[in-house]
This record gives sequence, C-alpha cells and structure tokens, in this order.
Amino acid sequence: MTNIKKCHVCGTLVIGRSDKKFCSTKCKSIDQYENRQENEGFYLRVDRQLKINRKLLKRYNKSGYTTLRKSQLLAEGFDPNFFTHYWKTQKKEVYLFCYDYGFLLLERDGKSKYLIVQWQDYMGKRK
Repeated sequence: MTNIKKCHVCGTLVIGRSDKKFCSTKCKSIDQYENRQENEGFYLRVDRQLKINRKLLKRYNKSGYTTLRKSQLLAEGFDPNFFTHYWKTQKKEVYLFCYDYGFLLLERDGKSKYLIVQWQDYMGKRK
C-alpha cells in the first residue's frame, strides 16, 4: 500500500522517499523563500516598534528622569509590550528598557503615568 503525497507548493504528485515533501528543488526553494519572508516581516515589525518606543522615550526624557502621562505616550504610537531588557531595583520595581531608555508604570491618584529614565552604568552591575 503506497501513500500518495502531493507537493506542498504546487500540488503535483511527489515521487521518492517517504518523507519527501516537495516535487522538485524549485518548489523546496519557493517554500523556504516564502517562510523566510513571513519570518522577516515579524522581525521587521518588532524592530520598527522598538525604534518608535526608543525615539519617544528619548524625546520626552530631557533631564534623565521624567514623568509623563501614559495616555500621551500611547497616543503617539508607544507600545509597552515591546522592550529589549529590564532592570529590577532593590525595591522590586521593574523598569522595562528600549535599548538605553527605560520606563516604569506608576499608578497615582487614579492616573497612569510612565517614569522615564536613561540607562546608567550602575544598573548593569551584578550584586
């Protein structure tokens, strides 16, 4: 009993090994190219959002330590779900960073704000 398989790309009959997925090297190449394009699109979207986040944090952080309304930053395209790394303080507060600019969500008097900081050398030291 033979298992009839069709090419994942063009749908023609696949002849050969039982684990073969494509009818030709051309179809295999087309499949790899399409998958790479989809994956690169994801990485490009993430990279673009990280750059937008950093640009906004840098723009509003004039003094190295700034507080800004959350709604204002979000309205300009900031997305807090995209960050490169984090830093945890001794008080267990977690700052999320987009490269060299970080933010901490503050809830005060029913208002949401971000505390924006710039990366400092002491933040990278291990205890």
